[in-house]
Amino acid sequence: MIKLSELQCEACQADASKVSSEDLVQFMKLLPRWRTIVVDDVMQLERVYQFNNFKLALKFTNVLGELAEAEFHHPAILTEWGKVTVTWWSHSIGGLHKNDFIMAARTDELIT
Repeated sequence: MIKLSELQCEACQADASKVSSEDLVQFMKLLPRWRTIVVDDVMQLERVYQFNNFKLALKFTNVLGELAEAEFHHPAILTEWGKVTVTWWSHSIGGLHKNDFIMAARTDELIT
């Protein structure tokens, strides 16, 4: 079985293809805690992580920020008391790319 977190992100230019419907179904099976949302006609991946306090939520946010910067692929991150909402999508193509699923899987690994 494919392990998304071990795949390599690829450069995603404005002419890159969005994930196909078939790939979307397969990738979502590998990320059961994530959901797809549509914001301003742009499909995105979102997950809410729960923490016991703000300090732990902020620590997670900072570690995620380092991961995102290392790949030069940046999510939307909303840090609140006891939770962090992470949203991945590829701005350059206005939707979901394979990289978003890879990064979602790597985000999950930050808490295991």
